[in-house]
Amino acid sequence: MKKGKKARASWSDVKTKVTKLDAPQLINLVADLYRLSKENQAFLHARLAVVEDPLESYKKIVDECMYPDVHKNKPIQIARAKKAISDYSKAVGDALGEAELMTFFVEQGNALTIEYGDIDEGFYAALNLMYRRAIEKVCYLPDASRDAFKVRLEAIMRSSAHIGWGYHDELCADYFRAFPEEK
Repeated sequence: MKKGKKARASWSDVKTKVTKLDAPQLINLVADLYRLSKENQAFLHARLAVVEDPLESYKKIVDECMYPDVHKNKPIQIARAKKAISDYSKAVGDALGEAELMTFFVEQGNALTIEYGDIDEGFYAALNLMYRRAIEKVCYLPDASRDAFKVRLEAIMRSSAHIGWGYHDELCADYFRAFPEEK
């Protein structure tokens, strides 16, 4: 390593270089990043609103991860599903879309266990945590949007009555804590 050079580059270093690029160079850089990965493509599609439904690609990932094709030995991929939600949030920052993905995450995981049976404690802990996060997000939405989510969140809770690991009990506690008027 040369003397006087930093061991690690930072965003500040990159920003300094990027601000010196002209428009064609900047377009080429974005094009290279676009071609680099599907994640970058989904991010740019969502951020720049070049697709009709920016949620679609993220929802597809959540679906594949939380309700995989078990007949083809596809694994549950909780971390990848969470990352899709995080990536959407970074790309768009839309609370309604985030609430949709979080609720969908729990709906899909809940449906999987109802269809195929008990999974494990870690799976239910992830569902409970995402349910809690979805409720928190929903509580900050305008009333008109909140009501539709409340119906879905209640349906998740009610359909989980015969699932073990304390999953149903936590869903009930979280739901009625957030919406005490529903008791």
